[in-house]
Amino acid sequence: MDDNSLKVGSNEMELVDFRIFKEEDDGSVYEGIYGINVSKVREIIRVPNLTELPGTPEFIEGIFDLREVVIPVVNLAKWMGVKEPEKARENARVIITEFNNVLIGFIVHEAKRIRRISWSEIEPANFMNSSDGLDTNKITGVTKIEGDNVLLILDLESVVQDLGLYEPETDAAPQEIETFNGLALVLDDSATARKIVKDALQKMGFNVVEAKDGEEGLRKLDDLYNTYGEELSQQLKIIISDVEMPKMDGFHFAANVKEDGRFNNIPIVFNSSISDHFSEDRGLEAGGEAYLVKFQASSFYDEVARVVRRHMK
Repeated sequence: MDDNSLKVGSNEMELVDFRIFKEEDDGSVYEGIYGINVSKVREIIRVPNLTELPGTPEFIEGIFDLREVVIPVVNLAKWMGVKEPEKARENARVIITEFNNVLIGFIVHEAKRIRRISWSEIEPANFMNSSDGLDTNKITGVTKIEGDNVLLILDLESVVQDLGLYEPETDAAPQEIETFNGLALVLDDSATARKIVKDALQKMGFNVVEAKDGEEGLRKLDDLYNTYGEELSQQLKIIISDVEMPKMDGFHFAANVKEDGRFNNIPIVFNSSISDHFSEDRGLEAGGEAYLVKFQASSFYDEVARVVRRHMK
């Protein structure tokens, strides 16, 4: 890794800054500023010749072959319900993404630059109204950039689920689930994701403590230590953490846990939609025992059981 590479536990992320232009009722053009985690981006290309797919939603522009892999392409402006200005497509690009082991392309009007941003500067989107009318449930976070502009981090996974290309394997549990006792701590900024993980862990016999980001996760660990003291490691059997979370990401959280003598022997498993090998390596470097891709039930139960058994010895 060179000196400009992200360090594990640095609590930073790199975003592709891209733009979606919207024609307003008065004819003016609004420039929407958006971002996606570089870890989810395979490459950025010019808009290729697309083969249309009849019977699909309007925002699916078609498919194309990328090195013998068929990639569906979504027009983000159409998905967002944005009226495109006449010349919006002049500098259009397709961002090829991979998450949850799914490849999909997104047409954007302009791909600007790579930004390095601290997770501490990213706030949840639940306090704001989107200027383009986009449902804030489709925004995972917001951050200020130069000129007092606001960059919105889109929840592109929700597009994939809208398309039916990815559904969590919540019902694919083994016929016999290995059970344990004690506590499990779950960190995820998505209430839906926390519920899926919580339900699975409860089936395994755990009592679940929840946190919505790394900062809250550390506070919950302090609370648990105040309750159980030196016995905590015998009570808290596992920590399941997302990677992308506002304020403090999963890697930075894990680095803090592993540096704290009260908690450093409690195993951590990462559970993320980021499915590239680099992030998996970073997770293990940060102190994780395993790195799982959301949400594949069969591997989830097997890996959690393996990690807990190993630390009970």
